[in-house]
Amino acid sequence: MRLYGLVLIASASLLGACGGGEKGGNTTDTAAATAAPQPSAGASTAAAAPAAGGAAMAAPATGKTVEVKMLGDDKGYRFDPANITVKAGDAIKFINVSGGPHNVAFDDATTAADAKAQLDANMPGTHMGPLSGPLLSAPNEAYTISFANVKPGTYDIHCTPHLAMGMKGKVTVQ
Repeated sequence: MRLYGLVLIASASLLGACGGGEKGGNTTDTAAATAAPQPSAGASTAAAAPAAGGAAMAAPATGKTVEVKMLGDDKGYRFDPANITVKAGDAIKFINVSGGPHNVAFDDATTAADAKAQLDANMPGTHMGPLSGPLLSAPNEAYTISFANVKPGTYDIHCTPHLAMGMKGKVTVQ
């Protein structure tokens, strides 16, 4: 019971810290509001790699979009599916279905240093922190992350408010 109290306090603190920010606009799909226009056929879709020590530029998705449900119910807190495989250039749309607020965050300790800048750049809108998307509190609220220009590999993800309850997954970029 004490753990639930601590999680509730931590969640309330996160919600308070995330207050304010941008006003107006559609928050149903954060990525849709900030997505760059798609290039015309035949145009190069590769963004320039950042110089050593430089910042990465956001790269729009050029492939398919995979949907992942964010759930909290009698079966526990989870991503569905928890193990996602995408190709570089695809996107993942995380949808808050139940048990929110949820977010998606990449585990800093297991994310390759040379992939962090691009992943963070491809996470649109207001962040809770580096490699950590915003809290989604409304039902069907969504957050889309592009995996364009992201180095192939396996990336551990979690929901920050529900990490202690085992809400984890893996994204494999091919």
